[in-house]
Amino acid sequence: MAITISSAFDSGNIRVLDEVTPGHFRLAIHADAGGEFLQWFHFRVSGAKGVPLRLDIMGLEKSAYPGGWPNYRARMSADRQRWVQADSRWNAGEGMLSIIVTPDTDMLWFAYFAPYSMERHHDLVARMAGRPGVSAAVLGHSLDGQPIDCLSIGSGPRQIWLQARQHPGESMAQWWMEGALEELTDPGSTVSRKLLKKSRIHLVPNMNPDGSRRGHLRTNAVGANLNREWAAPTPERAPEVLAVRNAMDRTGVDFALDVHGDEALPHVFIAGFEGVPGVTNRQLDLLRRYQAQLCLHSPDFQTKIGYPQSAPGKANLAMATNQIAHRFGCVAATLEMPFKDADDCPEPVEGWSPARSRRLAVACLAALGDIVDELR
Repeated sequence: MAITISSAFDSGNIRVLDEVTPGHFRLAIHADAGGEFLQWFHFRVSGAKGVPLRLDIMGLEKSAYPGGWPNYRARMSADRQRWVQADSRWNAGEGMLSIIVTPDTDMLWFAYFAPYSMERHHDLVARMAGRPGVSAAVLGHSLDGQPIDCLSIGSGPRQIWLQARQHPGESMAQWWMEGALEELTDPGSTVSRKLLKKSRIHLVPNMNPDGSRRGHLRTNAVGANLNREWAAPTPERAPEVLAVRNAMDRTGVDFALDVHGDEALPHVFIAGFEGVPGVTNRQLDLLRRYQAQLCLHSPDFQTKIGYPQSAPGKANLAMATNQIAHRFGCVAATLEMPFKDADDCPEPVEGWSPARSRRLAVACLAALGDIVDELR
């Protein structure tokens, strides 16, 4: 039987250029809507059991983040449950990532990171909406008509917002969200009991369902990068952001965490709002205190390596963290996890993984519990 390669499924993205020799394929990634970004891939190889495969993904010198490929290893899975790192070789001169593997099953899936499907999203929302104390709401709809789901829990006065997957290819962000929701709905968690007594927590597990389903890295159905739409979102271009920002306006915000993944940096880190006009020392002190507590709760988190800070008064208010900190005078942060393995605590088989993303969420909540009394 012939070997076949397919990506015609939720979050799938690849096209076959040709088969050079039996088992040696040249592939390419479809660009997001808008044509600006390409990096996410997700595909299935069938009929290759026992066949040495070489899968060359071409044209990556034109990818969104060429710096993401050195020392990167693609993820693969035979059961779509456990994802491990594949032998992956980067050729900068040819702009090519080669994945080398001999499958021991008839079907093998490959992805840029362990996918989080829209079906799993709906299962998550249904499971959590049925748990005690959780209320579920649809804040609005995407351009494709998909719901922007929000799950809220807690009875305290402080308003906390946690959101993920503005950039749909950063699927580790929704694995993080799954971990946060499991922790917050665990009656045995002392961290959760403390947080829920003192705050009302609103969680948006997936802000970009259209891009998620379409297999995009960063954009929605019309090519909008949602994390550049927060200053003036419109129903025509970014209804997803408009829906969430309007909901925040109704509740107010005392703390917000926007969860992402970074293609190039092999670290877990936080980007803050230091360059926001009118930022106060109180906001900055609380952000630093949150980071310090997170260092105590998670060996994966560090503060030495991250993004450069914006100059005073020059922060981009079209980005979520900056807009929220400026709009509400609160503490806001962008949490970044790696697509590569985390150099601070490497794991050679799975690398940075769904399980580690979920555990990081628990640590983030514990650090939040440490400062919750200091929020307004």
